[in-house]
Amino acid sequence: MNTAYLPSCCSPLNDHWPLPHQLPSVQLISTTFNPDLLGATDFSRCAVEPVRGVAKRQAEYLAGRLCAREALMRLTGKAAVPACGEDRAPQWPAGMVGSITHGSGWAGALVGNSTDWRGLGLDIEKIMPASRAERLAGEILTPAELLRLDSLPAAQRAQRISLTFSLKESLFKALYPQVLRHFYFQDAELLSCDSEQKARLRLLIDLHADWPVGSEVQGQFAEFDGYLLSLVSIAA
Repeated sequence: MNTAYLPSCCSPLNDHWPLPHQLPSVQLISTTFNPDLLGATDFSRCAVEPVRGVAKRQAEYLAGRLCAREALMRLTGKAAVPACGEDRAPQWPAGMVGSITHGSGWAGALVGNSTDWRGLGLDIEKIMPASRAERLAGEILTPAELLRLDSLPAAQRAQRISLTFSLKESLFKALYPQVLRHFYFQDAELLSCDSEQKARLRLLIDLHADWPVGSEVQGQFAEFDGYLLSLVSIAA
């Protein structure tokens, strides 16, 4: 396995923690990527199983897997590339939990030990333009969440809709490996997000014996360069 080769489509791997609250016993690695610079031999030179799709899909997948491999290497001393399961979820090595995210030229992976963390969910999104945010609001937000937007100006509404989308994606990534059941935007509610960039979410359905309706989880988020990065972390 060639862990040294970095394709020209990816920037140097970065271990900067971009979120406001550092988590113990985890490793986050990120990169930026440019699909136009993806080379025909990059997957083989990186020893990553190729994925089908257009250049954007291939570049983001490769970037995410390289981040995951580096995060695992730094945490465990062993380089491993998570395979893609039939449900498209990353297959982490035994004893590890993690999350991969990529979009709009940014990719990252967060990894921790299952003795410390039950679930980790990481998601990156571009803040939606106001027109798109309003168009999608009814799909993403519950009626209660929509009511809380009434007093906000258009730009803040778009930011909150984008943030809610991202946090619910992170929630899904953190819980799905535990419950092995798909759930949707209307099945959870963002209760609060505060000036410390902390968030609180609540399940609106019974997902599992361990995750009944009313279960609450904590999250955090950061905004940079037009991106929203969110994380839901569930301690063991």
